[in-house]
Amino acid sequence: MSSSIPRFAAVSAVVASALAAGLLAGPSSAAAESTVAESTVAEAAAADGSAGVRIHDIQGTTRVSPLVGKQVTGVTGVVTGVRTYGSRGFWIQDPEADADPATSEGVFVFTNSAPTVAVGDAVRLNGTVTEYVPGGLTSGNQSMTQISKPVVTVLSKGNPVPAPVTISDESVPEEYTPAGDPAAGGSINGLTLDPETYALDYYESLEGMNVEIGSSRVVGATDPYSELWVTVKPWENDNERGGTVYGSYESQNTGRLQIQQLAPVSQQPFPKANVGDWLDGTTEGPLDFNQYGGYTLVARTLGERVDGGLEREVTDRQHKNELAVATYNVENLDPTDPQEKFDALAKAVVENLSSPDVVALEEIQDDNGAKNDGTVAADRTVKKFTDAIAAAGGPAYEWRSIDPQDGKDGGEPGGNIRQVFLFNPARVSFVDRAGGDATTPVAVTGGKGDAHLTVSPGRIDPANTAWESSRKPLAGEFRFRGRTVIVVANHLSSKGGDESIVSHHQPPNRSSDAKRLLQAQAVNAFVKDIEAVDKQADVLVVGDMNDFEFSGTTQAMTDGGALHPAMLSLPESERYSYVYQGNSQVLDQILTSPGVHHFEYDSVHINAEFADQDSDHDPQVLRFRP
Repeated sequence: MSSSIPRFAAVSAVVASALAAGLLAGPSSAAAESTVAESTVAEAAAADGSAGVRIHDIQGTTRVSPLVGKQVTGVTGVVTGVRTYGSRGFWIQDPEADADPATSEGVFVFTNSAPTVAVGDAVRLNGTVTEYVPGGLTSGNQSMTQISKPVVTVLSKGNPVPAPVTISDESVPEEYTPAGDPAAGGSINGLTLDPETYALDYYESLEGMNVEIGSSRVVGATDPYSELWVTVKPWENDNERGGTVYGSYESQNTGRLQIQQLAPVSQQPFPKANVGDWLDGTTEGPLDFNQYGGYTLVARTLGERVDGGLEREVTDRQHKNELAVATYNVENLDPTDPQEKFDALAKAVVENLSSPDVVALEEIQDDNGAKNDGTVAADRTVKKFTDAIAAAGGPAYEWRSIDPQDGKDGGEPGGNIRQVFLFNPARVSFVDRAGGDATTPVAVTGGKGDAHLTVSPGRIDPANTAWESSRKPLAGEFRFRGRTVIVVANHLSSKGGDESIVSHHQPPNRSSDAKRLLQAQAVNAFVKDIEAVDKQADVLVVGDMNDFEFSGTTQAMTDGGALHPAMLSLPESERYSYVYQGNSQVLDQILTSPGVHHFEYDSVHINAEFADQDSDHDPQVLRFRP
């Protein structure tokens, strides 16, 4: 295309001249409109000899603008989107692209206050080129090139928006990202974009441009912030429920794209979609970059939701001589939550989990929730939950736990979350051994072939610095049909502080790994103590591990063959308990000791794939015969 600098002086006169000549008459089409737009731009440029900076010069061929920090004048383009909330501003695009696929022709103009331009306005502006890092400089996020402190002149209205670039399975490369430059601390910021080879480079080359997708499957349900995730590669690591599975650090699922809309939800409701639904038709708008999802299509035009018919799963009921053990993160449950949440969680335990014999709960808060007044007991929280289970037709569960020290276990400030064992006394008994408290460590005792806990329930190595500001594992001893079963309930440290997979560091810095590695090693050492006494001990290590089945955390848990991830018994396409940014992935797990010879495992998908959630985690259930 022409490399001439388009100017917009006297555009109105040019458009009027075109109308008089009949250039805009007759059947309309995007191609015809685009041709007219380019011709009017070219004529306007000829009418105004002053030179301005082109958008592709601002964007350059790397992630960081070559003009960052500089004042630019005479920047011209057509407005393709206006955002009146959040990061307020508008996008402009040069309708005449250069020949370099690495340079974007669009850019965001940050206005701070509500913009006064409209889609289709031809504008000329002066401003400062800046690189905005969503989440801050320490987040590791890529930056978004933008023009700040603009002085804007609207030259004409009603111009056609530049034709969108279609993002599809054919256009997005299979490789996700280049490796970061070691000389730049692993950053990819200084690397020349290669949009034909790497997906992240491809999306970056379209930053700020008008793009579109065709009918696409939803792989991340609508969240409370009115956003969802689709894939333009429906075959990419797919599963039968409609998601796309995250199976390794090298498998980033390049077809995922976040979808938002430009219209405020008060004016236009956002579709409430589950995984497996479809956005049917065309979704079109500027390509943005944000803290909570990276590259995002901010739609002017949104496809229509088509129901994929996703249903919540129901696990099999255990046989008479099978012990069913479940783990369920109930997401900061406390008595201030509405009764509806208790009832919904209880119904899931009874109906979807088929009333397991033992349920290890994570994120049970104290009796007044996040009120930070020194309360640590959770009796009211648990009673309200067990009462709801009984009312839903479930067992009269009893429970055991240990109150944490105030403010020592992380989580929501004042909430004092902890793990809790529920158990059905009609099916299984709990072996109570006094002495367990927040600071007393549990140990292993007993003769050869007969391992027991010194305190039950008890916390594993609570003074270990690995558990600082984190939940300490809760160990409990159970008896089922004359056999001892030891269950360890975990809630390891979160991934908070990790860089996202769209970080400018590649690979991203996963700083939280170090702490979980130490925690996993402590749990592994405890299990080895049990197995040193009884090689055939029945031990289940369960809970929200906040890490993947292929992670270093899981490898540390299983060191020496002490444990086996039961998740690996499932087909790869079924290995997930959580959906994050369109990736169906593992966070919750049950691991088994060698003494647990045969079992059935189920990741029961009832929450993570749905817009309506009782928790953000899917519970896990394991059935075996001790």
